[in-house]
Amino acid sequence: MSGAALERVFRSASARIVGALAARLRDLATAEDAFSEACARALEDWSVGGVPGDPAAWLYQVAMRVALDGLRRRKTHARFESQLSAQFDAQPAPAEDSTAIPDERLRLIFICCHPAVRVDARAALTLRLVCGLSTLEIARAFLVSETTMAQRLTRAKSKIAEAGVPFEVPTAQFWPERLDSVLVTIEIAYAKAHEDAAGSGPHAHFAAEMLELTQTLVHLLPTEAEPAALAAMVRFAEGRRPARVDHTGLMIPLSEQDPQLWQRSLIDDGNGYLRRALAIDPHSPRVIQAQIHAAWCARTDLQEPPPWPAVLAFYDLLLSRRDDPVVRLNRVVAAAEVRGVESALCDLQELDQALFRDFAPYHAVRAELLRRAGRREAALQAYDEALAIIGSPAERHWLMRQKESLLMNDHP
Repeated sequence: MSGAALERVFRSASARIVGALAARLRDLATAEDAFSEACARALEDWSVGGVPGDPAAWLYQVAMRVALDGLRRRKTHARFESQLSAQFDAQPAPAEDSTAIPDERLRLIFICCHPAVRVDARAALTLRLVCGLSTLEIARAFLVSETTMAQRLTRAKSKIAEAGVPFEVPTAQFWPERLDSVLVTIEIAYAKAHEDAAGSGPHAHFAAEMLELTQTLVHLLPTEAEPAALAAMVRFAEGRRPARVDHTGLMIPLSEQDPQLWQRSLIDDGNGYLRRALAIDPHSPRVIQAQIHAAWCARTDLQEPPPWPAVLAFYDLLLSRRDDPVVRLNRVVAAAEVRGVESALCDLQELDQALFRDFAPYHAVRAELLRRAGRREAALQAYDEALAIIGSPAERHWLMRQKESLLMNDHP
């Protein structure tokens, strides 16, 4: 029982706890070590005394005590330990400050995106420490090997320690230089929640958290277009969630979702953020991405045709602003509907297949195109490659159904 409870709180709150510890202790390694020790103690204590009423608070308190005990033993940190102990014991209310980041996770995101850390490692480090994603999950998001990503993370943490990067909130003038890495972090964190259509996966809680963080970010940077565009995208995607799975747990593709089931209040909020972003910079890549979402969310019922021509045009415009392999993959899906399956397969063939080796959406797209083109054996292999990677139940159910229909010679 204690092990199951610890697993639940680890999934839902570990990143938040480590983030708060790191921001308070000003040391990433100490925060991670203290949290690990707190988890080890929880397994022992909870099995005897039962699970506490607030497991996350228990872990945070124990981890802080572990860290403070370690500082006391290392007398070279006596001055800082004394100050930290007083702060921790007193637990003063945060001061009112219009330039402070009012969320511990967002504070740590900005810290991990410090210019001292290489650009290609900033978002990855933040996803590991703040969001608690595994190295493999982060590697797949960035289309690199797990070994490569592990090396990046190790170097990034070492760089923060060696450079003496201050664990403090940067003043507002330094936010823009870290902004893109912050936005990439939020995008990937939300994508981990969104990739499970049923919202039952270990990262499902990121959805609500990223709604909150994007709202905060827009408030902090009101003159920047991309935070508003990202806030719009998250709301558009969350607004469609009620129609993403049917009563059997089967994923419903976007083009087949019933718009009448969508949560219109979130979509209206998304349109508001999009209008704000368009007024600031209509040519920004994320603003263009938000317009793709908006085109879908403009549908009101299934009788309206899917907006494939507009979506394809937006993808072409987006690629002229930012050439990205995942954007190219998404464009292939739209191209298949507008220009035909064979044309889309040619576009798919031009992508770097090695880059997408561990990227389940690539294999799923390839399988569907091959199925529609009547290339049965190649499609079956592609379905198997997708199923070997993807873990979310609703998506697996859909892929299995598509594969089974092919095995039964149910060609489109």
